[in-house]
Amino acid sequence: MKPFFSIIIPYHNSVDTIGPLLDSIYHSKNAPSVEIIIVDDASEKRYQVSTVSYKTVKRIPVGVITFRKNQGPAIARNRGVLRAKGEYVIFLDGDVKLFPDALHNLWKIYADDPDIHAVTGVWSKEQKSTKFFPNFKALRDWSYWINERESGHYYYLFSTRIASIRREIFLRLGGFDESYAGPLIEDIAFTYKIATRYAVIFDPNVRVYHEFEDFLPIAKKYFLRAYYWVLLFEKRKKFDPVATTWKEAVTGITGAGTVALCFCFLISVFIPFPSLRAVFGSAFTFITLIHVYLVRKFLRFVYQEKGIVFAVKSFFMGLLLYCFITAGGMWSKISPPKK
Repeated sequence: MKPFFSIIIPYHNSVDTIGPLLDSIYHSKNAPSVEIIIVDDASEKRYQVSTVSYKTVKRIPVGVITFRKNQGPAIARNRGVLRAKGEYVIFLDGDVKLFPDALHNLWKIYADDPDIHAVTGVWSKEQKSTKFFPNFKALRDWSYWINERESGHYYYLFSTRIASIRREIFLRLGGFDESYAGPLIEDIAFTYKIATRYAVIFDPNVRVYHEFEDFLPIAKKYFLRAYYWVLLFEKRKKFDPVATTWKEAVTGITGAGTVALCFCFLISVFIPFPSLRAVFGSAFTFITLIHVYLVRKFLRFVYQEKGIVFAVKSFFMGLLLYCFITAGGMWSKISPPKK
């Protein structure tokens, strides 16, 4: 029987997370017929997906595609879709777990409205880790997509942590841009492809669990995504809720500006020019107040979730991440990629 969904999972040495993910698929409630296609992107021999036990996915067809050379998630997902037999494909990152009702809720969206062709979901704000940063990142994402959404605004990032599209349309649009060697902004670029003809529906009831990494890996990703997003922005010349709104861009600039002006003010304390110190002090106060106003909803949200200490730490962590984002955007102008 032809499956309704083909679930595409890129895999690279993820032996600790693939089992829980497959288990969550198997234990989905009221789900339609599915198949699973795992694309092993040149894992080390001891971690190759063929060595992983699939006892938890019995009765669900599992196909494995194995690459001898690492090619990145864009190519892996594209090859998975070519093998897929379902009417719709679902993209999942290899380190997530489905909520029990996720597949049913996604199926119901398509069943209730045949004019819907693409859907993106959201990841949970809960973390098993007790570390500050993974909890901060989970709450920051949740706040952006759920808590800070402006009524009537269209949010439509086709995020591959969990996203779905009609297979025929995916192939017609040419799939993910394979020039991106790593997990950079291939999801953003493909979202723009979809949006030229179709709507991407965001549904908060299509959810996954996702455990976030610590600070340095995430900061590096922010830097690289900002680098390549600026290049896309130069072509499109407009803000949107796919990657960032104009308000989020101003928030980032004022965040990095707050840090830079604070640094300048501290240096000016040791320079015998009171007027310069006054200028930096006034500019620092002004920019900081603007930034606080722009992040007020997030700070209120984390205060309600985790308390005042967490909220204060979140404010300063946000400033640091905005520095990485701004630096990535600036670096794309200083050192653009070679053509």
